[in-house]
Amino acid sequence: MKRVIQIGVVLVAVVLVGGTALYVKGKAAPAATFTTAPVKRGDLVSTIGATGTIEPEEVVDVGAQVAGLINAFGTDKNGKAIDYGSEIEAGMVLAKIDDSMYAADARLAAAQLQQAQAQVAAAEANVVQLKARLDQAQRDWERAKKLGSSDALAASSYDGYKAAYDGAVAGVAAGEAAILQAHAAVAQTEAALSRTQLNLGYCVIKSPVKGVIIDRRVNIGQTVVSSLNAPSLFLIAKDLRRMQVWVAVNEADIGNIKPGQPVTFSVDAFQGVIFNGEVGQVRLNATMSQNVVTYTVEVNTDNSNGRLLPYLTANMQFHVDHRENVLMVPNAALRWSPPPERIAPDVRPLAGKGRRVAGAGSHVASGENAPDGSRTVMSQGTVWVVDGKYVRPVRIHVGIGDGTMTEVQGDKLSEGTEVILSEVSTTAGAPQRGGSATAGTNSNPFVPQLPGRSR
Repeated sequence: MKRVIQIGVVLVAVVLVGGTALYVKGKAAPAATFTTAPVKRGDLVSTIGATGTIEPEEVVDVGAQVAGLINAFGTDKNGKAIDYGSEIEAGMVLAKIDDSMYAADARLAAAQLQQAQAQVAAAEANVVQLKARLDQAQRDWERAKKLGSSDALAASSYDGYKAAYDGAVAGVAAGEAAILQAHAAVAQTEAALSRTQLNLGYCVIKSPVKGVIIDRRVNIGQTVVSSLNAPSLFLIAKDLRRMQVWVAVNEADIGNIKPGQPVTFSVDAFQGVIFNGEVGQVRLNATMSQNVVTYTVEVNTDNSNGRLLPYLTANMQFHVDHRENVLMVPNAALRWSPPPERIAPDVRPLAGKGRRVAGAGSHVASGENAPDGSRTVMSQGTVWVVDGKYVRPVRIHVGIGDGTMTEVQGDKLSEGTEVILSEVSTTAGAPQRGGSATAGTNSNPFVPQLPGRSR
């Protein structure tokens, strides 16, 4: 009986010890695994993304200055009718407008000019006749003055000679005025003839520049009407080897855009091809749409190979800053922060009771002076490294980023250091993300657990 009692005591002790061990194990933090990535060294480029439209560097809109029916197109350098993509030289005929009415106006103006010139000749001949009459009247008046009013010359005859002379003088003056009037009429009809000849010439639309037709807006048989605004017939790009990208940049980013700044961009038409350019100018006439202010930035690019077509949509990347041979970590490493129970006990008080430690802190002045005299501002941050079954913080300075990787600086950080990106917790064989065991579960190891709940 004594031996049976001893065996019973031992069994009870074993059960108590085992139960206590299981209880303590249930209260312990679940096992955890971490996803990590090494700190790398390399070059980093900070960019600003935007969307723009490819435009020819210089475009000429050719219009019509007269109204009429388009009855023919000219020919390009290859002898083909003017159409989209036609290469043309300056002075080449692009189109012809029906000139019947303008030709008739020109003939009428020419006839009126001849009539005005004939009137000039008639006025000049009349002045010659009036001058002859003046000469006769002057001689008669000289004789009358010698005789005077006497028995040899009646007073009425004396007065008649004087009046004839004065009338002849006035007649010559009137004739000379008629000549001036006739000359003015000639000038007026010459101007009318010049205008009609210009209108007749406008019926032939010629190219003012050398270039390529990128848009033809009329067809043969179409009537163009020129009223307050000249109708647009053709759009000519002077040189498609030089293109521009007009980019709408948000006001929050426009301070980082400067003339001469390098730019890379891509277009959907050529997947995987990167084109280069540089900022030409920033237009000051901002536009507002739905309370968003944007500025138009002109980016110049070379198109000697002719691959870029007008009006393609370009996905732009403005190169704001560049770092060479710097330490960098994935952005996820800066965003992740552990629950307090994962932090090493000696640094746990810094985390604050019951709070998670944030990855980034306040901004501090750090780095080198910029070319304009301003100081580069870097922010303080934290990355985490594995320390046994805990994690330990490493304080760093955060620099520029490219959307995937971010520059970091820190005395305790070196190339190859594994930093934590995320946590995967495993409880009762089931993986979980983000830290501690599920709150509210029964802590007694001897009580059966309900389905779907973990300790």
